[in-house]
Amino acid sequence: MKTALVTGGTRGIGEGIARALALAGYRVTACGLTDEEIGGFRPQDGITTRKLDVTNDASVAAALAGIDRLDLLVNCAGIIQRAGKEFEIDAFRLTLEVNLVGTMRMCVAAKSALAAAEGSIVNTASMLTFQGSPFVPGYAASKGGIGQLTKSLAAAWAAENIRVNAIAPGWIATELTRPLVEDAERAAPILARTPMNRWGVPDDLGGVVVFLASDAARFMTGAILPVDGGFLAV
Repeated sequence: MKTALVTGGTRGIGEGIARALALAGYRVTACGLTDEEIGGFRPQDGITTRKLDVTNDASVAAALAGIDRLDLLVNCAGIIQRAGKEFEIDAFRLTLEVNLVGTMRMCVAAKSALAAAEGSIVNTASMLTFQGSPFVPGYAASKGGIGQLTKSLAAAWAAENIRVNAIAPGWIATELTRPLVEDAERAAPILARTPMNRWGVPDDLGGVVVFLASDAARFMTGAILPVDGGFLAV
């Protein structure tokens, strides 16, 4: 049985991906930052949970401990700080530390296990990998960095048979975006820009990750796949 570890896997997009991987036959470790996140996770066959702080080396080592085979690492852990907070240097730094440095920390820590299994990595990019933001500069910078990190690791680790790709979610309905989803006035321009005229849901990402991790994508590495209902097409 193939195994996967999903950071940020107990809620939102990460949870949707963890559940899709379990349904596809993976043995999944879904990681959450707090006891509350893990406690709120609905159990499912094929998924176990662990605490993980991607900014802490010891926590990362503990999350990977005892996993004797790793076929897939999915990096979904991330934060965004609104209301202009990311224009403050400490908040900007924290956003990069979680989203970008945390992703790199996980990739480096899991590299030997992934190489042994000829496994793959799927990182979580964003529409802000391709576009800037006047509101969340730290988040945008971190997601731009995820795009370049994905390409760089893909080139660096291909000789060790580790493929590294990324998904770039569009507007996905999660707890994080609930204030927008429930505000018709603010949601209107988002839906107007999205040709499929709906919000994405976490399940929309799961199948793409299953594909990227599969033999069907065996010649794909360094790719960043938008999953955005056509948002970038217009």
